[in-house]
Amino acid sequence: MNRPNTAKLQAQCDAFNAKYPVGQKVTVRRDNGEGKVTVTRSTAEVLSGHSAVIWLDGISGCYLLDRVTPLMEASNG
Repeated sequence: MNRPNTAKLQAQCDAFNAKYPVGQKVTVRRDNGEGKVTVTRSTAEVLSGHSAVIWLDGISGCYLLDRVTPLMEASNG
């Protein structure tokens, strides 16, 4: 089994955190394949050296950052 590249995972988290604040509206792909709209309640981080994750409002536990898509609000202009 290949070990994850922690530097690459950290770079993924850093890029997400630089672009999106805590409280960002997102869609998460749940385990059953359905999408759920929620907001982030933490910054992204590397969990135990093996996974880039983020905690989301109204969801127990964390989700892989790869399963989270930030939503952009339509501008009023």
